[in-house]
Amino acid sequence: MNSTFILINIFALGCLTFAFIKDKTKTKQSLIVAIKSFIHILPTVLIIVILIGLLLGFVPSGEISKIVGKQSGFGGLLLIALAGAILHIPALLSFPLAASFLKSGASVTAVAAFITTLTMIGTVTLPLEIKELGKKMALLRNGISFIIAIVIAIVIGTIL
Repeated sequence: MNSTFILINIFALGCLTFAFIKDKTKTKQSLIVAIKSFIHILPTVLIIVILIGLLLGFVPSGEISKIVGKQSGFGGLLLIALAGAILHIPALLSFPLAASFLKSGASVTAVAAFITTLTMIGTVTLPLEIKELGKKMALLRNGISFIIAIVIAIVIGTIL
């Protein structure tokens, strides 16, 4: 087991114990809400994990390396950035997927672009943004976010 994993869980259990000592009723209510939320998102998480497994199982590492590896250039970077912008995957699941991409030969720049666009661009939430912010502002925000995400990815790729 990873020491970080152990440390985080000890910290979480310590906080839960502290909350339980401070107010048992609120802590129980919070745990019930957390369990209900977990059960509610579990099917989505399982589907995404299965799809990621299928993707990595059917697409050979060499293909991933060709498409988004260092030799793919700016085109590969744009492709993975667009994929990140379109997909709606919880950030928590994007990190194991990103690690799988790295193991399969994707460049650090491409993986950084994927994670950054995944979290910064809201194609799924775009209709809501248009409703609340207006079409021009929503498209401008997403466009600027896409450009900034590419710049961030290039900087991360250069540093690492």
